[in-house]
Amino acid sequence: MTPPLSVVLIEGDGIGPEIAAAVKKVFAAAEIPIQWVPARAGLTCVQDYGNGCPQETLDTIARIGVALKGPTTTPIGGGHKSVNVTIRKALDTYANVRPSRSLPGVETRFSGVNLLIVRENIEDTYGGIEHMQSRNVAQCLRLITRPGTEKVCRFAFELAVQQNRRRVTCVHKANIMKLTDGLFLEVFREVAHDYPDIQAADILVDNVCMQLTTHPEQFDLLVLPNLFGDIVSDLAAGLVGGLGVAPGGNIGDRCAVFEAVHGSAPDIAGLGRANPTAMLLSSVMMLRHMGLALDADRVEKALRHTLQTGIRTADLGGKATTMEFTDAVCREIETAPDHDRAAIAHHPALPTIHIKSPVYIPAQRRETVGFDIFIQSQDLPDLPPQVGPFRLTMISNRGTKVGPGGQVPDILLIDIHRCRFEADHGVDDSEVTKAIVELDQKGFTWVHVEKLRVYDGKPGFTKAQGQ
Repeated sequence: MTPPLSVVLIEGDGIGPEIAAAVKKVFAAAEIPIQWVPARAGLTCVQDYGNGCPQETLDTIARIGVALKGPTTTPIGGGHKSVNVTIRKALDTYANVRPSRSLPGVETRFSGVNLLIVRENIEDTYGGIEHMQSRNVAQCLRLITRPGTEKVCRFAFELAVQQNRRRVTCVHKANIMKLTDGLFLEVFREVAHDYPDIQAADILVDNVCMQLTTHPEQFDLLVLPNLFGDIVSDLAAGLVGGLGVAPGGNIGDRCAVFEAVHGSAPDIAGLGRANPTAMLLSSVMMLRHMGLALDADRVEKALRHTLQTGIRTADLGGKATTMEFTDAVCREIETAPDHDRAAIAHHPALPTIHIKSPVYIPAQRRETVGFDIFIQSQDLPDLPPQVGPFRLTMISNRGTKVGPGGQVPDILLIDIHRCRFEADHGVDDSEVTKAIVELDQKGFTWVHVEKLRVYDGKPGFTKAQGQ
């Protein structure tokens, strides 16, 4: 008899315990060799530990290597940090995998949808690096790195190879965010050269949203930065029935966390109305990741057949309670003949991928050529035209050039101005410090400074709109 494999189980908040119980019941019916290791995360942990995910939970997942997680509640606009983001970052699960596949018996506008979405899971605006520049201006630092992008793009191509996908499409907004999304697209193209048998393409994120809602069949596997991936993967879930049927997995080099990506739905908790489909499909992904492909196929086939027979929960137009639906899946497993347990050909095992050492490209020549200083002033700041070796070349407000000189555009001005000082040639960084001190002594209230640098002749900064 195969010895059981340990899996961390986080039930989560709201309907989490109900859909976790459904998975445990289905696994028991299928006699899958899994030993559940309970761990806590969510609202009760905030009360007991002061945060949504205690260190002992992270340590347990890191030690065992695989976890299945129910939904947890994240407050909007305040409160504790997202448990999902905390787990992903702490365990470096850098690739979020979201399949969107049509299900039998689930009526949607489209049929035959079979998409894979790979979302970078660590960087982007999800670094949570935010500041109030003033009481009226909030800023968020968006981080896209070459090594982080290289890892997730290589994962996406490897996943395409493993699952016989023919095309990988990079989703971006590099026409506007020329440095951050530009880097993501640049690295994607570099990685694509290593996979000549797979077609590589790219598309703007606004266009992909429109295309997905008109002709989703044209896409195969999408790879996206974190924020775009979050949005587009939910859109893709809507194509096949909503978040209640959308599985997800967070994959890293050392561990993986699979989760139902929908919310905790506290309004229906305990009423028997929760749909366990997303949690069950996430557990199917988990089983394949663990090498238990036959067991995964049995559970998935039973789930799909149950939906096809019309047994569905209320969110899918049915009348079954959570446990009635679960019991129906269990009956399908128990009565399935042996020949129905063959592997499902278009769902091979989720690969475990070891990414090569990330590439860092050193600059052969780096020059400091100026600085942007963000100054707080209700009016256009009356700055000196020259500070040390630096000339005032631009003042922008909300990204639009408003100075120096000439008529100020008739636009809404807020109380933070980005003021750019540039030198005619490269200077020592100490000159930037001297210039900031001089402006400070002149009474200007500044918030922060960004050095303007040129790397191997290429500017490491963008112009303002209208500059």
